[in-house]
Amino acid sequence: MKENSWIDPFYLKDHLKEDELAIQKNISEFCKKELLPNVIKDNRNHSFDKNIYKSFGSMGILGPTIKDYGGAGANYVSYGLIAYEIEKIDSAYRSSISVQSSLVIHPIYKFGSEEQKKEYLPDLISGKKIGCFGLTESEAGSDPASMKTFFEETKNEFIINGSKNWITNAPIANLFIIWALNDKKEIRGFLIDEKTKGLNTSYIENKTSLKISPTGLITLNNVRVPKNKILPNTEGWKSVFSCLNKARYGISWGVMGAAFESWLISKNYTENRIMFKKPLAANQLIQKKLADMQTEINIALCACLFTGRAMDKNKNVINAISILKRNNCKKAINIIRDARDMLGANGLLEENHIIRHLVNLETVKTYEGAEDIHALILGKNQTGIATF
Repeated sequence: MKENSWIDPFYLKDHLKEDELAIQKNISEFCKKELLPNVIKDNRNHSFDKNIYKSFGSMGILGPTIKDYGGAGANYVSYGLIAYEIEKIDSAYRSSISVQSSLVIHPIYKFGSEEQKKEYLPDLISGKKIGCFGLTESEAGSDPASMKTFFEETKNEFIINGSKNWITNAPIANLFIIWALNDKKEIRGFLIDEKTKGLNTSYIENKTSLKISPTGLITLNNVRVPKNKILPNTEGWKSVFSCLNKARYGISWGVMGAAFESWLISKNYTENRIMFKKPLAANQLIQKKLADMQTEINIALCACLFTGRAMDKNKNVINAISILKRNNCKKAINIIRDARDMLGANGLLEENHIIRHLVNLETVKTYEGAEDIHALILGKNQTGIATF
């Protein structure tokens, strides 16, 4: 038996390829060196240094599955491992790569013209430019089809009016992908430069979760978009959901990174915290919680790996994505909540990291489809009967 088989009981690492292991190792080292030293201060101050995108770009973790335009050409398992390692530090950092990779680079690569790809992808992949994905609206939420942002087409351009809310990167973005409806309720995606007249953003400053992430409101007041700035190859809502599913896949790996770190922190704490003349870990309740954490994390990681392998074979993973998103977010937040409890009051201290992960996951389990919404998606796909 391997000495550390308790940490990897299914020998997941034995199922990873050499390049995947190398990527995971490099990202882990980068995170510990570049992200971990500042995460507490940045979270306290709601601070995000947008220059970190250039570091992400130099590491090859923006649009990592893209083979051209400067992309690393890695597989989806590697993308998952990247998200996993980054969210061990903070969900906000993983959100930043998820948005750039899955919600900005992916739609341009998949649905953009060759001219659009050449213009935008090299700078987005290198981190020289930052993008955002404008879909969510305050009154639409889980029902994006009820969005109010609309566009009309004239002879020479498109004119867009509306607003988007809770948009990651909106206050710092150079490029905005805005989704809007026409009078026929057809959805299209538009590429809008940050300096475009009528486009304005503002910070959401009073949020208490994902505090490092720059989140904002976008308003569009008669924004004029040239004809060559529409994504020409979109296929309605199918294209929107292809972006969201890529992000949900990364989230499913990422939350397990936050859970894994919280598990190890609580394990170490209870082994060294002496209560009633013995370690806390000598208590049956503590060991049960540790066993529950070990169980759920490792089962979830195996599911992530299976899904990544299927994606690399171009399999349809729509159901797998919804299962992963709802299961892993739910299990991760419960694991982290138990970890916080095991540290007692010390679990509330920012230097122990757990409370930050716990509060962050309140956001992560909400965006990209809350748990109940994914249950309804899975129910519809099983029965063929829509409930929404």
